[in-house]
Amino acid sequence: MSGETVPTSTRVVLLVGTQKGLFRFLSNPERRTWEIEGPSIEGYEILHAWLDPRDQRRGYAAAYHVIWGTHIYRSDDAGRSWVSLSSIPCHAPGEYTHGVKSIWYLAPGPDQQRDALYAGIDPPGLFASPDRGESWTPLIGLNRHPTRPTWEPARGLFAVHSLAVDPANEQRIYAAVSAGGAFRSDDGGEHWRPINRGVRAENIPRPHLETGHNIHRLVMHPVQSNRLYRQCFNGTYRSDDGGDSWVEITEGLPSDFGYAIATAPHDPDTVFVIPEESSHMRAPVDGKLKVYRSRNAGNDWEPLVDGLPQRHAYVSILREAMVVDAFDPCGIYFGTSGGHLFASRNGGDHWDLIASYLPRILSVTVAFVPET
Repeated sequence: MSGETVPTSTRVVLLVGTQKGLFRFLSNPERRTWEIEGPSIEGYEILHAWLDPRDQRRGYAAAYHVIWGTHIYRSDDAGRSWVSLSSIPCHAPGEYTHGVKSIWYLAPGPDQQRDALYAGIDPPGLFASPDRGESWTPLIGLNRHPTRPTWEPARGLFAVHSLAVDPANEQRIYAAVSAGGAFRSDDGGEHWRPINRGVRAENIPRPHLETGHNIHRLVMHPVQSNRLYRQCFNGTYRSDDGGDSWVEITEGLPSDFGYAIATAPHDPDTVFVIPEESSHMRAPVDGKLKVYRSRNAGNDWEPLVDGLPQRHAYVSILREAMVVDAFDPCGIYFGTSGGHLFASRNGGDHWDLIASYLPRILSVTVAFVPET
């Protein structure tokens, strides 16, 4: 989501990827009521799906099926219908046991390259497409990085994710590897360097290594692009210099573990996280579902609970399952492993349950589509 002004004549669209297909939620800018459509791409796990900020008639979805394998789907009608593409990003034969297990993340390329895409896959690899996903090229600078021997599989994931292109400098690209850490390229993806200085990594024998970090989510502010946030296996962090250094902002949160983190497009100092009990429990602390908000870049935190269950809420919120829109005050949306979709249209002060009993929610994205 970029930090653009929201047109008054628009539809707000949520794409909700689940374990059994993709759902489409629609509302007007008031966001008081929602229509639900779907599922599309039935029976597939939708790991990531979004409408393209460069042309929001276009959409892309990363899909996986235990029988039918890994696919990329594309939409040309703002997510109403989807077609499977014939090509997927894949490692060369023999490089890994599997050329591709799943496509974990899809991201748009630079604004000036309207057909360019990036994909992060498991086993860890980053790929680029110049033609809307019709063909893919590996970015060897990351895929065969000299630190590659220090990367380790995380539980259930060994992939590249959290891709972002700096809108102020299209040569700058960010990527995260679980478990390898955060990386940055300043030359369009040819060369990469780790950006993990100041981040704890207590899950590995030498906790201050430059790489080998189990990073759960990395987000770049869409306007102030040197501002980054990350949620890790060990703590929550902020960078003010494009990842050159990090400051831990975990103090004030009930745990240092979690997956979901998001920032408000209108304000780089506003950030939201959903802490979880521990790597063992992976559920809200004390069974109370709370979103924590900071309005001063993580220096202070406040719990947001109005409308959220505060007893026996033993669900998890995955890394791609929370998103913030560009309204001011912003809307926040997140989905749970129990199939509940929550929304706030006032910056988190109050929450509404807008869907329940969906399949396990894997990803949530938001877009604005002109009225037709």
